[in-house]
Amino acid sequence: MTKKTKQYAEAELIKLFGLHKMVGEERLPLLNDWLQAETTLNALDQQLFDYIYQDAIKNIMAWHEEDLKMNFIAFVLMLGNIKQGENYKSYFEQTIQATVNGTFLKTKTDFMVAKGILEIPETPYFHFQEYKRQRDPNGDPAAQLLEAFLIAQEKNKNRKPIYGCSVIGKYWEFAVMQDKTYCFSQSFDVTNKAELLQIIAILRKFKVILETTLIN
Repeated sequence: MTKKTKQYAEAELIKLFGLHKMVGEERLPLLNDWLQAETTLNALDQQLFDYIYQDAIKNIMAWHEEDLKMNFIAFVLMLGNIKQGENYKSYFEQTIQATVNGTFLKTKTDFMVAKGILEIPETPYFHFQEYKRQRDPNGDPAAQLLEAFLIAQEKNKNRKPIYGCSVIGKYWEFAVMQDKTYCFSQSFDVTNKAELLQIIAILRKFKVILETTLIN
C-alpha cells in the first residue's frame, strides 16, 4: 500500500482497478434514465435562466475559471435545485481520500453533494469537476472524476451508484458509475438554450434520484 499522492490518467485507473468504460451508444441504463429528464421553469426561474444564458452567449469564451464559476455555474446549480436537502448538503473545494484495493487515492472536488456532519462530508452522492480548458495542466478531468467515484464507493460501502458531472468551458457531460462500470453522456452545450434547459432538468432529476434511491 502506498500513501504517495499520484495524478492518474483515465487509462491508468481502468487498468489499476479493472474498470469498464461504456462508450458510444452503449450506456448504463441508469444514465439513460437520468438523461431523460424534463422540467419547466416558473417565472422567477425563467428570468434568471434568460439572464445567465445571454451572459454565457456573450462572455463564456473569455471567462477565466473563477469567472465561469461565479457568473454561471453557481446559478445553474441554483436552478438545478440540488444543493441542499434534509439529509444532505453541498460542499465546495473539498479534498477527499481513501485507500482503494491497496492504492491511496486523493482528489479535490469542485462541488459535491453528500451526507455529512458540519464541514465534513461522510457519504458522497454526486461529484462535480470544472475545467476551463480541454486538458487542464493540473490533471485529467475524466480521471479526477473517476477517482472521486472510486473514493466515494470505498467510503460509502453500499454498492449504490455514484453520479457526477464534468464541465469543460461551455460543455457539460454527466457520468454514472455502478460497481466497476462507468459511462459519460454526450456533451451538452450551454450556449444552446434547449441544451441548457436540459442540463437543469437533469440536475433536478438527480435530486429525485438522491432522495428516493441513494439516501439510506
